[in-house]
Amino acid sequence: MPTAGDRIKEIREHRRLTQDRLAEMSNISKGFLSEIENNHRNPSSESVLRIGNALGASIDYLLRGDDSLTRTAKEPVVIPPALAEAAEHLNLSYSQTVELLEAHRSVIARRSNREIKPFEVEDWEGLYKAIKKVFG
Repeated sequence: MPTAGDRIKEIREHRRLTQDRLAEMSNISKGFLSEIENNHRNPSSESVLRIGNALGASIDYLLRGDDSLTRTAKEPVVIPPALAEAAEHLNLSYSQTVELLEAHRSVIARRSNREIKPFEVEDWEGLYKAIKKVFG
């Protein structure tokens, strides 16, 4: 039966990512990633979340091999034009841009149901700088 490490390695190779690149994208060490993929270490929930975000894979799939719920519900990523422009100004990679979009969605999901104004370029840049300030 495949393990989380097996599934991570499979997706990484399918996406033609090196361990170095995935480790960088996930903000974990290459050695730790190698140990996970070779089933020598069990990843923490935070590590699985980081790897899943970097690979675009669900946690359910990585941990249990179950993607039946997410396969039909998964929508394509749509980058708002203002975010695309901010990402260009900030020299963000695609994965960094998607992470910023997800952070924004996470914050919005926790706010009240009142109407929220669309983010402008300056708002995206401010959110990115605030996140960098807090998380480095």
